[in-house]
Amino acid sequence: MKPWSKLAGIAVVGVLLAGAPARAAEITVVAGGGPLPDVMGTLLPMFEKATGNKVKFASKGTPEISADLKSGAADVVITNSEVVDDLATKGDVAGNGKTQLMISKVGIGVKAGAPKPDVSTPDKLKAALLAAKTVGYSQGASGLHFQTVMQKLGVTDAIKPKAVIVQGRPVGAAIAAGEAEIGIQQVAELRPVAGVEVIGELPPALQKQIPYSAGIGAKAKDAATARALVTFLKSPAAQDVLKRKGMDLP
Repeated sequence: MKPWSKLAGIAVVGVLLAGAPARAAEITVVAGGGPLPDVMGTLLPMFEKATGNKVKFASKGTPEISADLKSGAADVVITNSEVVDDLATKGDVAGNGKTQLMISKVGIGVKAGAPKPDVSTPDKLKAALLAAKTVGYSQGASGLHFQTVMQKLGVTDAIKPKAVIVQGRPVGAAIAAGEAEIGIQQVAELRPVAGVEVIGELPPALQKQIPYSAGIGAKAKDAATARALVTFLKSPAAQDVLKRKGMDLP
């Protein structure tokens, strides 16, 4: 971390501590899936250490997130920006709306130590996909997008018989186990998996940016601490973590 970034991070933590209540608070954060559990698993303990507050965390689907906000069971939601926008429109997220935290991109991974094909252009990616014996992808946002990529490249029929559609675990797990020679998933989902090397992102013409935002529940039991968390998640210290995890910043 650069010296100025360290100083800025310390300054933000100081502000959070100065504004923290005398007694530690506890808030509940619900987030979507994908890379968010791993990312929040690093950032939320940092917030707890900086402020003395406690955070209960759960990763849930959109219907469950919406139900938690409606009932007041969640103070903060962190998920796809479109979902947060919709929750704000419905009145489940407080009137100040969303705070965009990060942008996730779709990447390509192979097993560590395996040959690394050039995937920097659509034509080179097409060649790499056709050459691979097996191609892994999920049924989530990145996998659905990859299906459109295959159509654009004209390789859907060629890949179909060698596709490894991964469910209930990261695509990287299939790559590391040798089940998929090459795999496509969000960069921030591929990076944490041991034995996987990210060889690049989808070329710009084929890329999909997935923005993630935070929103404070309209019925949050502790809106002040919820706001302090969102402020922390925009701090230089938190942004350094996001970049290391493979996220882009807004």
